[in-house]
Amino acid sequence: MKLPIDATIAPAKLNQYLLVPKKRNDKSRWLAGAGYTLKNWTVLENDLRQQILSQEAVLVEVTSFGETYEISSELTGPNGKTLAIRTIWLQESDTGQTKFVTLFPDKRRNE
Repeated sequence: MKLPIDATIAPAKLNQYLLVPKKRNDKSRWLAGAGYTLKNWTVLENDLRQQILSQEAVLVEVTSFGETYEISSELTGPNGKTLAIRTIWLQESDTGQTKFVTLFPDKRRNE
């Protein structure tokens, strides 16, 4: 199943969480390796829409909030480096809206 290309990707998920250095579960350094930074966070948003949402999503779980989906794929950053990633999306049962939840390295794939 493919998720809608116009899924909601909250700017705060990118520019206040994923691209901000953290002591635990830091993803900013890993994403910076592909050229994603706070200064170009909109590039990450666009790349998620173009490169990831075009891939098949797999249903992971059905909860009272909605259906959770995962897309495992490769993301090629602005510097040309490719990252193996897993993204999580929620399709809300109340609104039917699809929202980006998070992303992380896909350790099941070779980088």
